[in-house]
Amino acid sequence: MTARIDHLVTSGTFTLDGSTWDVDNNVWIVGDDSEAIVIDAAHDATAILAALGGRTLRAIVCTHAHNDHIDAAPALAAATGARILLHPADQPLWKQTHPGHSPDGDLSDGQTLTIAGVDLHVLHTPGHAPGAVCLHAPDLATVFTGDTLFKGGPGATGRSFSDFPTIIDSIRDRLLTLPPATVVRTGHGDSTTIGAEAPHLDQWISRGH
Repeated sequence: MTARIDHLVTSGTFTLDGSTWDVDNNVWIVGDDSEAIVIDAAHDATAILAALGGRTLRAIVCTHAHNDHIDAAPALAAATGARILLHPADQPLWKQTHPGHSPDGDLSDGQTLTIAGVDLHVLHTPGHAPGAVCLHAPDLATVFTGDTLFKGGPGATGRSFSDFPTIIDSIRDRLLTLPPATVVRTGHGDSTTIGAEAPHLDQWISRGH
């Protein structure tokens, strides 16, 4: 069976530094008709379970630990038995949302996750959060960027645990080096491509300063 990418949008809130915003999140499911992984279990475990359609969930992969990307992860794990994977540098953020529950495993730069015969390569891309990661799936010509890179520029860096020069370095060194046709599937909003975003790096740097 051929691996595919399924997508749903869930809605909830993002809370950090004492403020709360309403947000819509992209949830990405990579797999085939029998097994899958979920990238960012946001807001609604019931909706994600429905989208899985009875497939075996092998892992819940967190691109970072802001609450809007992980709030449904423990419930989804409890319902499916899947392991929650997070880069350890985001443990402080995780604990703000789930103080009594720890992820089941670590993500690390260079690690490869394989699902339905497709490899996803873990790229540590700090800046939006210390443990932010992207997942590059060359066979699907796709990179899942969480909140590191969006259509139109970098993720936000104006709050705790974030840093603008760091996110620029991550995007320049880890993402813009990918093939231009690579589809960028983001944590919020529309998808884009590496080729569409790469020419604007200098503009982002100027805007950020």
